[in-house]
Parts: sequence; structure tokens; C-alpha cells
Amino acid sequence: MAPALSIVVPVYNEEDVLPLLVQRLRPVADGLGTTYEVLTVDDGSTDLSPAVLQRIARDWPQLRIVRLRANAGHQAAISAGLASARGDYVVTLDADLQDPPEVVSEMLALAVSEGVDVVYGVRGDRSTDSAFKRVSARAFYRVIRTLSGTHAQVDAGDYRLMSRATVDAVNALPEHHRVLRFVVPALGFPSASVTYRRDERAAGRSKYPLSKMVRLSLDSVTGFSTAPLRAATWLGLVGGLAAFVLLAYALVAMTMGETVPGWTSTVVAVAGVGAVQLVCVGILGEYVGRMYAQLQGRPAYYIAYDSLTDAARRDALPSADALPSADALASGDGPPNDDALPSGDGAAPVSRVDEPRPSGSPRA
Repeated sequence: MAPALSIVVPVYNEEDVLPLLVQRLRPVADGLGTTYEVLTVDDGSTDLSPAVLQRIARDWPQLRIVRLRANAGHQAAISAGLASARGDYVVTLDADLQDPPEVVSEMLALAVSEGVDVVYGVRGDRSTDSAFKRVSARAFYRVIRTLSGTHAQVDAGDYRLMSRATVDAVNALPEHHRVLRFVVPALGFPSASVTYRRDERAAGRSKYPLSKMVRLSLDSVTGFSTAPLRAATWLGLVGGLAAFVLLAYALVAMTMGETVPGWTSTVVAVAGVGAVQLVCVGILGEYVGRMYAQLQGRPAYYIAYDSLTDAARRDALPSADALPSADALASGDGPPNDDALPSGDGAAPVSRVDEPRPSGSPRA
């Protein structure tokens, strides 16, 4: 039977914070008064996170473990969780406890009472973040909203509740490089929001260095807007106009017999036009790269283990005692093979197609 609520938690090298997460999340989930599952997605952790999860699962039946074969990234891990989640509502929550699990009950109550499909967790207080991160995050959201026309919640990350209809819609999208904080608002489903105070990471270190933030920004811009292509066109036009004006100036100066500084203007013109060309080529490369990845059709993740389905598969397998030994098979005492299959009417055994036949006998 499918649970009413699934809580998807991507995990990557979080051995220190997982016990703290359980201490806060389990009382909240148990107090909801409904059936639930906590679906942890191990994103190819290289520390003891898999062992910690297995130990926790022994004492928490509602904990489900999905393990990816290799590190696929934060957004891909969430996508894997959404594809595996069974609940009527699905909450995505990071394991670092910067987003408080206690807000889950408020999200669920708001979704049920107002009948909305999405409830966003909005960071009303980000005083624990650095000034650079606060300013850059707000600027990032505003730029994306301007370029794409998507009404994404400012200061809303990946902490949200979604209905089954929303999850199915996200899973049906063919895009591999999803940035879910913009994909979900782009669907336009009815939504609401709750605010909370963003805390410091409970343990461990951040898995989002500057390089990954830049990569996420590029995926967001190229995934939701063609404005960079238009900007490249305008930059090319402006560069061409500047080159034309410079050429006209050089011709007029030559006609009037005035001396025109050669090397400086030439270098400036070449450098300016070259810079514009490089910017345009770089932006085009981003789009071509996305088209190339889409045409390859490679999955964004591979699931190596799922505690729900793997447990059922193990129960269906025969026990080791029920299997014949190697000696029994060698002596012919094992189960009958299909070399001689009795027919339904008691006739003689039917020969295999590849058996040697007596000379002159007709083929069956």
C-alpha cells in the first residue's frame, strides 16, 4: 500500500549529520498521524553514509534507501527520489538540517486545507548565510525571473511539498539537466508558501562549492531562457556597428591626410570584436552542449539498490538449503533438466533440437 507522504532526502557524504537528521525528522514524521516513507537517495557517497543508513533502517521501518551507482549530482539525486517516491504528497528535504524538518507538518496542513499542489519553503531569515551568498542568491533569482518569465519564489531552494500530480508532471519531463527550483514553478500549478529561519549546517561541510553554484546557474539560465542567445545577437550587432564606425573614422582621417594611430586602434578593435565573438561562441556552446546531451539520451542516474524492492526480491528467492548442491548436480540427483520433457499424453520424451539424430530419421 502506498503511503500518504514521501519525504525525499538526497544524501552525499553525510555520515556525521544523518543521526542528527533522524533525531529531528522521525518525531515529526511519526506525529503527522498518517502513513509515510522517508526515501533517502545515496548519491554515490564515499564515506560511511551507506552503513549509517543501513543501521538506521533496522530500527526505522519507514526508512527506505535508494542508492545510485555513482555520484550524479544534487538535482539528479532529487529526480531519482521523485521517480521512486510513492506518496500522495512528496517533500524534498536536504540532509544538512539547514532547512528545519519541523516545517513538514505545516506544509502538509497548508496543502490539504487550501487544496494547492505545491507548497514552497521560503527562507525568511538567512542571517546564518554569508553576506555574499545572500546578495548573490537574491540577484540570481531575480535574473532568472527576468530572463525566463518564470515566477520562481525568491529565497526558495529545494525544500518544497508537491502533490502526486506535480510529481508525475515533473517525472514526465524529458529534460536531463533539471533545476527543480525553476522547473516546478514553470508548471504553473496552484501553490502556497511557508517561511522559516535557515539554520547553519548541523555537521559536515557544504557540498555546494562555488564551482557547483556556477554550474547550477548556467543550467538554470540555459534551461529556461533563450535570452542569452538574443543577447549574443545584440552584442554581435553592437560590435559590428563599432567596427563600422571605426572603419569610417579611419577612411575619413586618411582622406583628410591626418595621421591615424594604427596599432592602438587596431588592437582595441580586434580585442573588442574578438571578445564579443568568444562570448557568443561560449553561449552557443552551452546550448549545443545541452542538445548533444539530450540527443545522447543518457540517464541522469542509475539506481544500484532500493531497500523496498530488493527486500521483496530477496524474499522471493529460494533459500540456500533448498538449492541442490554442486555434488548433487554433478551426480544427476538434482532437478530434472529440459533435455527430456514429458509430453502431456504420456508419449516418449521429446528430443532437443540440437541433439544428434539417427541417420535417415526425418526432422521433426
